[in-house]
Amino acid sequence: MSIIKHNKVNKGINMRKLIVLSFISLDGIMQAPGGPQEDSSGNFNYGGWSATYFDDFIGKIMSEQLNKDFDLVLGRKTYEIFASYWPFHQEEGPSINKAIKYVATRNDHNYTWSNTVVLKGDIVQEIIKIKESNGPDLQVHGSGNLIQTLLKNNLVDELWLKIFPIVLGTGKRLFTETAIASSFTLNLCDSSPSGVIIANYKRSGGIKTGDLTT
Repeated sequence: MSIIKHNKVNKGINMRKLIVLSFISLDGIMQAPGGPQEDSSGNFNYGGWSATYFDDFIGKIMSEQLNKDFDLVLGRKTYEIFASYWPFHQEEGPSINKAIKYVATRNDHNYTWSNTVVLKGDIVQEIIKIKESNGPDLQVHGSGNLIQTLLKNNLVDELWLKIFPIVLGTGKRLFTETAIASSFTLNLCDSSPSGVIIANYKRSGGIKTGDLTT
């Protein structure tokens, strides 16, 4: 069943919002912002590219966004990065640790982080079911491959972006040609002392075209 049909059938249902939180460069690269060993696939040589721009301002924004009630939808790699840190820093991330972690993976590994739910079937249909269930909003961090699936299937409701003043040239991009054409409304915009733009967008529908040549 297509997403368009799904939206029609479920018109009026109060769906849980799915929010993508992403660090991106000016040219849209989201790969490995946190550290050199995070993701070097494709011979990516700039792991940790966001670190020198991180300051108290960005830290405050991140703290506000993470100190909410939410559940997580994560790809396997991002889940494993989170699971190696957050369970051992309970005081820093109480909301993350208590959240349900829906992890999209084909791996049969026994995940031990509390409240982990493994999604192994049709990921699109599984996430549609989660969005239709009762619960808080859903946050997606990292998880580049998973985000491409979400964008392709029209499942992203909001984008909370941190846009860094850097051009990387190569690497995994937040948006590819598989993303469904759609428009967004800017809900929040601010900038850090280091030049990082904080921009939150809410999906507002399809593309409206006009003609500036007349």
